[in-house]
Amino acid sequence: DENEVARYVRKAMDDYFKDLDGEDPSCAVYDMVMNCVEKPLIEIVLHHVGGNQTRAAELLGLNRNTLRKKIQQHRIK
Repeated sequence: DENEVARYVRKAMDDYFKDLDGEDPSCAVYDMVMNCVEKPLIEIVLHHVGGNQTRAAELLGLNRNTLRKKIQQHRIK
């Protein structure tokens, strides 16, 4: 039984491969998807906790230093 997020990912990836029309992707698919998902996930969790990085890290199941690294990597304000 899939949740809504899984259905969106499945549909987006299905459309992505259909658009490629049999060609191989020009990048690593896993990294592409993770980069597309990770930034908005971190942004919305930070917004939910009022910018509290310690609380955001707890909700995400990340070490606070890992979260800070990802914030810098994605240039999240």
